[in-house]
Amino acid sequence: MPLTPDQQRALVARLTAACGGSYSPDERRKHFISGPQWAAAYEGHAIFHAPTRKPVHFETVIEHFAKIGINHWTTHDTDVLPYDALGNDKQHAIVGQIDACLKKNGLKCSMVTTETFHHAVFAGGPAGEQMEVRDYAQWRLRNTVSIGHELGASYVVYWPGSLGYQFQGIVDEVQTLKWFAEGMNAACEADIEIAKAKGRPTMLHCMEAKPFEPQAEILLPTSDAMLAWIFSGQLKYPDMVGLNPEYLHELMWGGSVRASLARALLCNKLFHFDINDGYRLKHDVDIAIGLVNPFDWLNVLVLLRTYNYNGPFNLDFKPPRTTSNDGVFDISFPTAVDRFITLWEMAGEVMTDPILSEAAAALRDGSGIAPGQDATSIFEANKELWNLHELIAHRLFQILIGAHKGRSFSL
Repeated sequence: MPLTPDQQRALVARLTAACGGSYSPDERRKHFISGPQWAAAYEGHAIFHAPTRKPVHFETVIEHFAKIGINHWTTHDTDVLPYDALGNDKQHAIVGQIDACLKKNGLKCSMVTTETFHHAVFAGGPAGEQMEVRDYAQWRLRNTVSIGHELGASYVVYWPGSLGYQFQGIVDEVQTLKWFAEGMNAACEADIEIAKAKGRPTMLHCMEAKPFEPQAEILLPTSDAMLAWIFSGQLKYPDMVGLNPEYLHELMWGGSVRASLARALLCNKLFHFDINDGYRLKHDVDIAIGLVNPFDWLNVLVLLRTYNYNGPFNLDFKPPRTTSNDGVFDISFPTAVDRFITLWEMAGEVMTDPILSEAAAALRDGSGIAPGQDATSIFEANKELWNLHELIAHRLFQILIGAHKGRSFSL
């Protein structure tokens, strides 16, 4: 039977309620989950796609996040500021409106970031050959740090998406990376100065890598590349600079997200984490968490819980083009948060599961054979233990689908 738009909304609401499994806003607020302005205001446009949704003002986004139970809000500078407002009285007025709106709705701004990729001035990147372009980029970074302090943010994120080139031989990669470090040094120095003046702590500065686009070749395509740059000796304040890995960005190039996060944890550089989902070796589809790789996500959260990651989980995804403006806040954001919490709780079950605990302990204890140089004897003594690898994977699957609690399927 054909449905009018009002009837369609009623149907969606009824089926959403019938799904069950929703967490209350108070339960959602217990987790350090942040919602980006750009994700909620995404209009469904892309290089080959026309918009499918209407623009959304920051006040609407903040109000909806408060109702959903998302306690923190994040933004690029130009998500909320037109270019002609940057650095002047207009900026001060808009930032004041944002601060008032956040306070009114009981939200905090946890992170700010600078757009150094969209405007035509960054066609050659934020650390290109022209000194005036680099100076402007540094000013933008310092200005965003100032906005962050005005809004009480604790994190600044940098995605240098246009730091690269289209054609080989047109840039000096080493010099470009040095120039890029100068920009980060300027941001950190501004942070130190402003924090001292305001009596606030300095912020954590977080690098976000992405292997593809918009340039053909990217100079810092992965979190590992970012780590090498942080420890290169070019940064004046390397202790202030860490990583904001994005799940899909790490997956896009075919790597293991969990392994990438482990390397960041090992270096004490996992400051912030953008959560979403997608596919290996494809473009940046930014699907919401758990809709493509729930098994992988379960294991990622086991790792983060095991090593006590306590930073933000930033919902950096794009509601599908098929989702309406109402659906963004009725479906996309609430269900993304609820899948995260469910997977987080499942990760806790993994960590306390007696079968997994016994299997892991047995693997660590080994066979008890005396150490030596006889490879065949060592293998023969341990070969039955290695069956536990597959058993552990099966047990994780059981926890994911609820089979460990008696859930079963039959023909």
